[in-house]
Amino acid sequence: MSNRKESAQASILVTGAAGFIGAFLCRRLLKATDTRVVGFDNVNDYYDVGIKEDRLQMLAEAAGGKAEDADADGFSCGRFEFVRGDLADETAVEELFDRVRPDVVVNLAAQAGVRYSIENPRAYVDSNLVGFFNVLEACRRHPVGHFVYASSSSVYGGNEKVPFSEDDRVDSPVSLYAATKKSNELMAHAYSKLYSIPSTGLRFFTVYGPMGRPDMAYFGFTEKLARGETIKIFNMGDCMRDFTYIDDVVEGVVRIMANPPEVKVGHDGLPLAAHRVYNVGNSHPESLLDFVETLQRVLVEEEVLPEDYDFEAHRELVPMQPGDVPATYADTSALERDFGFRPSTRFEDGLREFARWYKGYRKL
Repeated sequence: MSNRKESAQASILVTGAAGFIGAFLCRRLLKATDTRVVGFDNVNDYYDVGIKEDRLQMLAEAAGGKAEDADADGFSCGRFEFVRGDLADETAVEELFDRVRPDVVVNLAAQAGVRYSIENPRAYVDSNLVGFFNVLEACRRHPVGHFVYASSSSVYGGNEKVPFSEDDRVDSPVSLYAATKKSNELMAHAYSKLYSIPSTGLRFFTVYGPMGRPDMAYFGFTEKLARGETIKIFNMGDCMRDFTYIDDVVEGVVRIMANPPEVKVGHDGLPLAAHRVYNVGNSHPESLLDFVETLQRVLVEEEVLPEDYDFEAHRELVPMQPGDVPATYADTSALERDFGFRPSTRFEDGLREFARWYKGYRKL
């Protein structure tokens, strides 16, 4: 990790720390490094706040405290500090950077979800554009050693060439969410060029696992099946998704964090953009119908659902929804080339870990 401070402990700022990837990244940093970790999140109610609070309790324990030490309004425990705030609040972001002076910033805070962006577009502008701009401005005023941020596989839109490569054109988004993520990449590139901010964007592919997001298909399907409701399988099941297990994602993020791009000077004497993007995916897409079959089998084997569950009576094939794409498939050769790593957790193994967590979470 970059360490620009000689007299103080290095610190890492993770926005979206109560989110899925953010919480597991913070836990990994607390367990594997001696760095000070500061988490920032507005803990909104886009999905069940209880899961976010559970993640914060997990972080309190990882920092050497107890679950009851966690407070969604903010707390400090060992090397971990949690600050509740909103990225769209320019004053709050500036005060945070001025106090923490982070060496590395990992910006994972964002309004997620493709379909929700169709219903509530302003939430995406406030968080993913205004909030992202506020973080970039703070990085400019308080120089950091590396700015790492979450992009998304959604930037590839309806790209028919697979697997998706970082060199592919990504100027045809099919949702506002995707458009905001592509905008983030452009904004980060410009700030890197203008202010010599080493920056790396991460195009995540369908992240899943224990304590994940309830709005994701594997979680949402499980919830509906457990309640005896019908699941809707979009595009009549003719979809492919590159599911990437949370531990693999965190491993990729940690390796990338530790290796910022070098700031170089061009022939005109001005700094070049020290900016790059990487796919973080499993490179093994699953068909939606195979995904459902595997999920159902694992839920029975892990005793989340009974052996005699009538799955055919609780599934419905429906047309494609606005904002969806037929396939996602990551080319991770650049990640493997530059960092010697590629996600490899088997989909069934990851689903099994989720099912075991879910069984305990719902006290089944």
